[in-house]
Amino acid sequence: MRTSYRALVPMLLLASACATTRPTAARQDILQVLSTQTAAWNRGDVAGFMQGYWQSDSLMFIGKSGLTYGWQPTLDNYRRSYPSAEAMGQLTFSNLRVQPLSPTAAHVVGRWHLARPAAGDLSGHFLLVLRKLNGRWVIVADHSS
Repeated sequence: MRTSYRALVPMLLLASACATTRPTAARQDILQVLSTQTAAWNRGDVAGFMQGYWQSDSLMFIGKSGLTYGWQPTLDNYRRSYPSAEAMGQLTFSNLRVQPLSPTAAHVVGRWHLARPAAGDLSGHFLLVLRKLNGRWVIVADHSS
């Protein structure tokens, strides 16, 4: 029995290492999505910001105006609410908590802040649900307050 146990230890250690590395890689990839979105927003590029979202009619966005389904309607809402780079301001995310749920699903909780000297700052919190689709992490649901 000892021989079997000793043979299992390296396999268990390897499995444990793999289990902890995957979530770390997922976290890094998800944080990169948010970083890319922030850079696009801060350039005044709403369409670039939307590249972090799932380009599907099933995308779900919940905000102050209620529920919106679909990538294009969500983009249209952003463009209506933020018609210029000045209205968009400078975006920062903070207090990010990335929680992988499986190899292909995760959620992120955090705080957003728009610094807008002329129009007044805005801020709130969000919960994002992300899925890894076709090898890429994308936001499939966004609930922002």
